[in-house]
Amino acid sequence: MATVFPEALQDLLQTDVAMLTTIGRDGLPQATAVWFLLDDDGEVKLSLNEARQKTKNLRRNPRCTLFILDRANPYRALEIRANAEIAPDDTYTFADKVGRKYGGADLRRMDQPGERRVVVTLRPAKVVATSIR
Repeated sequence: MATVFPEALQDLLQTDVAMLTTIGRDGLPQATAVWFLLDDDGEVKLSLNEARQKTKNLRRNPRCTLFILDRANPYRALEIRANAEIAPDDTYTFADKVGRKYGGADLRRMDQPGERRVVVTLRPAKVVATSIR
């Protein structure tokens, strides 16, 4: 079931970059900028390369946070604390969808031969909204 995000911050779900924080093998957080998509089903999803550290971290520990900051007003932000579900995207169907959001980017060109893509669906446990104008 899709999460209902605060109306006042819906625009942040259309922005281009968010910070994904995962938990590393050593128990320390690892943050990295990622592309994301509020999919047609109302769920926030990521297309990640299976070989990257953030994907390995999520396989080991699915707890994560996606933090979206309004770069025009840093007092507006959306934090999605979630559990990640990972599914294969061998045909790049979802990756192509993400690429369309980002001006027709071909995510295949970001991957090395033999690497694979996965779809990461965020299952929010808590959504923290900050909106100070």
